[in-house]
Amino acid sequence: MSTDTQSQPAQSPEGIPAATIIIYRDCPEAGPPQILITVRSRNMAFAGGMAVFPGGRVDPADFELGTQVSADMAGSISPDEAAHQIAAIRETLEETGLALGLSGEINAERAAKARAMLEQKNELAPVLEAFDWSLDLTQITPFARWFPQNEKLSRVYDTRFYLANLGTGKVDVSIDNSENTRLFWTSAQGALDAAETGDIKLIFPTRRNLERLALFASFEEARAQAEAIPVKTIIPLVDNSSGQPMLTIMQDTGYPITAELLETVARG
Repeated sequence: MSTDTQSQPAQSPEGIPAATIIIYRDCPEAGPPQILITVRSRNMAFAGGMAVFPGGRVDPADFELGTQVSADMAGSISPDEAAHQIAAIRETLEETGLALGLSGEINAERAAKARAMLEQKNELAPVLEAFDWSLDLTQITPFARWFPQNEKLSRVYDTRFYLANLGTGKVDVSIDNSENTRLFWTSAQGALDAAETGDIKLIFPTRRNLERLALFASFEEARAQAEAIPVKTIIPLVDNSSGQPMLTIMQDTGYPITAELLETVARG
């Protein structure tokens, strides 16, 4: 079901800016590529207990560094977009211990020390300076943007999703003991199957993104589609035309399923 014929409301400036990375790795055994899923602490105000991708809000320091990066790159990336990508990199290191979107001497030991420093500083810039690392934004690919401003949520996030590839079979990750309680690798379809059996719970955007990711047999296929389809801001809308309220999204953004019965939708 499409929302193309529906009028899109003006975007509210009150959405909390956020960013997340969908992290791929090669499956250690024969099979489809795996992605990293984190289960949020039940104590979290938003999406408590839900399975999501690593990420979080964009902080003022991310915007400050993003302005600098945009200037250094002669405006080839906007300060706002740079800030979101920086936030995604920072949150990934903080929540999982993985150093993605960075270049320099990076190994497990240095990543662990950088993560500890980040927990103290709460900013990425001093970590980059201390470890002589630099940002490498070419490692992450814009994938989607979701802004559920019309839904009755405890908090409304305007979230940008990115793709990144570790390309290795075995990578150790660990929870941050505050925002998440579990980290695990699975295929996109495996995550959907786990949701069907009740092993994990998915909010509406995560489920739709997993369905889209399940279309791809490799990271390269996912990246190719992401690069071919311009990122549009997805604002879910309620459609009552069928007699049963459906929560819908646009049909031209790469998603195989664009509607779900409103009564079955899990929210934050």
